[in-house]
Amino acid sequence: MASEPETIPQEVLGDEEPRYLRRQKPLEIRRRKFGKRTWPVYRRVIVVGAIVIVSGFVIYEAASFMLFSPRVTLASTDQIEITGNRYIARQAITERFSSDIGRSIIRLPLDERRKSLEAIPWIDHAIISRIWPNRIRVELVERTPVAFLRSANDLALIDGHGVVLDRPIEGNFQFPVVSGIPDGMPAPQRELRMGLYTQLLGSLNQVKPGAADNVSEVDLADATDVRVTLAGLGQGGLASLNDQGPLLVHFGNKDFDSKFRVLMDNLEQWRASAGRLDSVDLRFSKQVVLNPETPAAPSHSPLPPVHESSAQAQPKPKPSNPRHTIRKAPIRKKAR
Repeated sequence: MASEPETIPQEVLGDEEPRYLRRQKPLEIRRRKFGKRTWPVYRRVIVVGAIVIVSGFVIYEAASFMLFSPRVTLASTDQIEITGNRYIARQAITERFSSDIGRSIIRLPLDERRKSLEAIPWIDHAIISRIWPNRIRVELVERTPVAFLRSANDLALIDGHGVVLDRPIEGNFQFPVVSGIPDGMPAPQRELRMGLYTQLLGSLNQVKPGAADNVSEVDLADATDVRVTLAGLGQGGLASLNDQGPLLVHFGNKDFDSKFRVLMDNLEQWRASAGRLDSVDLRFSKQVVLNPETPAAPSHSPLPPVHESSAQAQPKPKPSNPRHTIRKAPIRKKAR
């Protein structure tokens, strides 16, 4: 006989149900807002906030002082110190800072003012610095002229890089005259030609110390042929050069020292051969052309016959400035 399933008395179920099915009420835990553990956090916030406020106030006051205080203001051009200006007037420099008068030196655009000064032809480069509390220092390096430049109206000055300079009121210069550089010539071409000029003078002084002082004019119109007018070399080497006036020499564009040495060694012989020597062309490697600018002498018709009893016939005159071409040995470069 099958046994019936056991039944659990309701009393038991009624006692056990709340233990497993009834929800428990949550326990409230009260915490104090300023407990021992939270106080350091608030203290750090207060300290950081105070530091930020004080720092902001200090920065504001410092910025106001540096930008607007009369103690750091460029009040006049007398507060500008200038060094290195030998030929440039002080006024030409200080006028570049006219818009900065009344402003703090911290607000002065140094790089912009430097470019403005270097736009002046006489200034090679400039250094501008602030001197606290309210002064400006300007250090200049001026360009060095090396020749007079013959222009359409007057003689200007020119430096070794081809920069044309106005002649200052004060200044005593003794330079050769350079021609053949027009106003519209590009700057690279001017620099190339002035490079030939400085190389030429250095080579002449290397062969004969002081020979560059006797260069009267240098024509740089043709970059392949530097034409030099020599005058008054004086004692020691070419004393007789003054006898027939200035001598125009075609040097080409290289080997200036070797060609000048050939000129010094053979000048008297060439003068004896040509009669009157006005110019010499040394551009060719194996020949020298004397008086190349002089056209060939025109042919002369024969003299009419004379009677036997007449006076002695006069000799046929020779042209005073004939053009000669003579051969020469190859130019030897000086061993270095």
